[in-house]
Amino acid sequence: MDTQPQWTQQPGAGQGPPGWPPPPQRRSRVRLVAAILFVLVLFVAVAGLSGLRLWSSFPNPFATRQVDRSQPVLLKAIEDLAVYKAASGSFQVVVDLEEGSRGIPLLIKGQRTLFVAGGSVDAEVDFSGLKGDAIKVSPDGQRVEITLPRARLTPARVDPDQSRVFSRERGLLDRLGSVLSDNPTSERELYRLAQAKMQAAAVESDLVARAEQNTRAMLVSMLRSLGYREVAVTFRDPPS
Repeated sequence: MDTQPQWTQQPGAGQGPPGWPPPPQRRSRVRLVAAILFVLVLFVAVAGLSGLRLWSSFPNPFATRQVDRSQPVLLKAIEDLAVYKAASGSFQVVVDLEEGSRGIPLLIKGQRTLFVAGGSVDAEVDFSGLKGDAIKVSPDGQRVEITLPRARLTPARVDPDQSRVFSRERGLLDRLGSVLSDNPTSERELYRLAQAKMQAAAVESDLVARAEQNTRAMLVSMLRSLGYREVAVTFRDPPS
């Protein structure tokens, strides 16, 4: 009696007889690997078409790195300030102007005017004429020295809203002349004298010193914010 050969799988054997399909567990692993490979290939294809960079979230440890430690262009930054209004002073002056003729009493001919004037004078620093040697930076970039022209006073400005004729005394002939004349008495001379007195008072004040002090404080604050630890500001008279 013929019998069919029997196949007995030994414990630990990895496969069945030749021609038999692989076990279900192995087929599952093969399908999983194939699915992963398919997803990777699809991802690479899509990334290549869209111009994306793979692994963009991971920095390249061998990439070239540049560190710019150069100092800011200080001269250009300071020149952009142009004329810096560093201080302003308010002044009030009284002009006592008397006009008359020698030998004729004021009661008959002449006039005396009291003019109260208010105005202001500014002190400014001119940055526009600075040259390259006006700013010196130390080799380590920690200290900067700046040489500036001294502060200057602007012409005094008389404010008409703060100025008025306080009193005016005129002789008999002057009062008669003002009645017959079509032109009112000009106050130009009063404003000119008031402006001159304000200018003189500003020269005698500490307005220039205050302007230089304010300019130095402004530059120290600005340059320290740029990283400089020491800032030296010097004021000098312009060359004659």
